[in-house]
Amino acid sequence: MSKSAITVTVKLFAAYQEAFRVSELVLEFPNSIPVKTVCDRLIAEHPELSQWRDITRFGINLIFVEPDTLLQDGDEVVLIPPVSGG
Repeated sequence: MSKSAITVTVKLFAAYQEAFRVSELVLEFPNSIPVKTVCDRLIAEHPELSQWRDITRFGINLIFVEPDTLLQDGDEVVLIPPVSGG
């Protein structure tokens, strides 16, 4: 029997980290969701992040992935918006 929910660790960078004022979140989601759902949830909590939705890159367990990649229980997710600096 499979679990109906998964827990993922979300590492936040740049604008996401500024909005949440933490570098990491541990979140629960329904089973079999794409990684882009993590971004959608964060934007629902902080609508000012919506400008980054279409240009954020996703990583799962240190590998860049497409937005439709499905999450597994225990995954580490990174959301990486464009950053600037010198």
